[in-house]
Amino acid sequence: MFGSLADALSGHLHVIRWDQRGSGRSERRGPYSVARSAADLDAVRGHFGLAKTVLLGHSWGATLALRYALDHPDRVSALVYVSGVGLGWAWREPFEREMTARLAPRQARIDELRAHGEEREVAIWQWSAEFSEGWEHAEQMATPWFGINHECYREIWAELERTWHEDELAAECRGLEIRVLIIDGARDPRPRSAVDSLERALPAVTRVILPGAGHMPWLEEPQEFTRHLLDFLGTAELKVHTCG
Repeated sequence: MFGSLADALSGHLHVIRWDQRGSGRSERRGPYSVARSAADLDAVRGHFGLAKTVLLGHSWGATLALRYALDHPDRVSALVYVSGVGLGWAWREPFEREMTARLAPRQARIDELRAHGEEREVAIWQWSAEFSEGWEHAEQMATPWFGINHECYREIWAELERTWHEDELAAECRGLEIRVLIIDGARDPRPRSAVDSLERALPAVTRVILPGAGHMPWLEEPQEFTRHLLDFLGTAELKVHTCG
């Protein structure tokens, strides 16, 4: 997903991407947990010998990046929080309503594809609802196709439901002294208001909402996304980790 962004940043930054445990080209080998995902992230940082890095996370990756920064603020020089869902769970019900409405015209086709075991096509039809105008982007996300690790998804999100509590997280965020850029798209089906409490809790935060973008703003408004990111970082001598 981050290939085009890495290309756009290549003249300015050193971008390090990796496939998380259980995803992409990485092994499907659990058990899966937030702590293990954060340890994998730290292993990537350590492998490249970096004392500190800018950390960019998208969606679940934004949650992971925030958790890592809270646990290891001395290892993160700046945090870029892209299309996350904030500190609590107020986002879920409006998100589910919005996605149901967006998928309604295509639900019969999705059900037909699912009945025939066409997982990739089902994913494309569903993911296309994440964009303002998204079929091409959804097809791009599914190419090459590695499948969806449902076990990983269930285990990680079950853990977050038990542990990701807004009041406790807000208190932690108030002590986070690194700079944070929150950037997302106004047309994301996840309500952007869900991120407001995170913005209020952070001592050093910049907030950018791109009006024409959905859940993957670097694909839908690439020039604006890159401009805001580089303006925030303010240097060409940085290394950036991405997790999605």
